[in-house]
Amino acid sequence: MPTNKKEGLIFGIMMCFGMVFIMSIYNLLINGTIGSFSITTIFELVIGFIIALVLDLFIVGPLAKTITAKLPIDRSKKVYVILTMTTCMVTGMVLLMSAFGLAASALSHGLSGTSILNAYMMIVLKNFILAYPLQLLIMGPLVRGIFVKFVKGKMTAAAAN
Repeated sequence: MPTNKKEGLIFGIMMCFGMVFIMSIYNLLINGTIGSFSITTIFELVIGFIIALVLDLFIVGPLAKTITAKLPIDRSKKVYVILTMTTCMVTGMVLLMSAFGLAASALSHGLSGTSILNAYMMIVLKNFILAYPLQLLIMGPLVRGIFVKFVKGKMTAAAAN
């Protein structure tokens, strides 16, 4: 989709912002803390966004592209490439951002007697349940559509002038 580093950065920012925002609200809801929304919550959201963007741009994104390129899929069908890339991206981001969520949760109110591994696995499961369909059915198509219409189109027009 993005064809250069500038487009990749813009696309990554758009995707990360949408996913972090919705996943943060989801986690506040499932943890029963949506009512205690505070400046600390906003700070955690900003930190989460920065971490997600760095992971997306420098670790998960490149790794997902490498894995997608090496898998024996029919590249003539764009949907296969999108499904493969989405699966790799969501899996990587959920695994890493769930660790961030666990650390933030442990620092703010402890683990309440649960083992770290059990707590992490539950967070991963809960996050994957929403993140995969959210990315596949809503955020992916929405961000790709906005990107093509407003970013890609303007960059192409600016390059032509």
